[in-house]
Amino acid sequence: MTGSTDPSLLTQTPGPAMTVAQIAELAGVSVPTVSRVINGRSDVAPLTRAKVEEVISRHGFRRLKRPANRAALLELVFHELAGAYAMEIIKGVERVADQNGLAVVLSEMHGHTPGRGWIEGVLARRPIGVIAVFSGLTPQQSDQIRSRDIPFVLLDPTGDPGHEFPSVGAANWSGGFSATRHLLDLGHRRIATITGPHGMLSSRARLDGYRAAMDATGTPVSPELIYEGSFQTEDGLNHGRTLLGLEDRPTAVVTHNDLQALGLYRAAAEARLRIPDDLSVVGFDDLPLSNWITPPLTTIRQPLTEMAAAAANLAVTLGRGEVPTHHRMELATDLIVRSSTAPLHAQV
Repeated sequence: MTGSTDPSLLTQTPGPAMTVAQIAELAGVSVPTVSRVINGRSDVAPLTRAKVEEVISRHGFRRLKRPANRAALLELVFHELAGAYAMEIIKGVERVADQNGLAVVLSEMHGHTPGRGWIEGVLARRPIGVIAVFSGLTPQQSDQIRSRDIPFVLLDPTGDPGHEFPSVGAANWSGGFSATRHLLDLGHRRIATITGPHGMLSSRARLDGYRAAMDATGTPVSPELIYEGSFQTEDGLNHGRTLLGLEDRPTAVVTHNDLQALGLYRAAAEARLRIPDDLSVVGFDDLPLSNWITPPLTTIRQPLTEMAAAAANLAVTLGRGEVPTHHRMELATDLIVRSSTAPLHAQV
């Protein structure tokens, strides 16, 4: 897994082929050192590694073909490896891995950007492809992934994926619009929302969908009814306490994921409010828990397993050196109506 690299696999773009020896000369290091950096070996001093990576980045080196000894692995990287969200993703990736005789490696980055040591591990493992869930890369990590020609796919990206890497997401704007329009059709006008972080692409899109639905019916959007969270249960509990404590409290709330809705259920119980008699609630994701809480949660289904399978297929296709039919995919979301929403006039 950590043998020397064939110099013919590296080229300068544009320009003639550049060998490992030429890289070493430009960086002022030995040929074996360059080979160790290219292969993700850990036995290289940080400053030396940085010199080599700078040369590779500056001259645009890339692999011409997939190395013959690439491991039969799909690398799945989470910002947080916990909960039903992660399990739905794992199911989709494992399904595609099984179909292609691959194993799945799970990593957790403890944040939305992988740590510096993670990239060396990927280079050493040489997987067929990497799928990063709800995360992104630093510019330097992007250069390293590209220079080794390791297929990299973004799943549910946190920011605009652009065209640098393939991506798979969901129709978040449509989901936010449908959730809010459902409540408006039930007669609600005092509709609050608890969002995810403003810097996250999915959160901004869901909030824009909420605003668009309100605007479409001429319903004013009150700033005091919009609270920013972090996709955690505590968002629903803490912001729910504030919203339900208002003198003119909302009659309905759109949350940006099912976990926030779960926290909101607790806040409503503390305020002695009944769902949906006193408060209608809509979630987002349609995690398995949404059908088991009381009352069952009306939510927007985000097809996480299907999204994960699509991302895995993209990674496998790229790992085989083939060109995928789609570079950027957005799967549809659906409104799943259960018992947590009711017409306004039915509330007492």
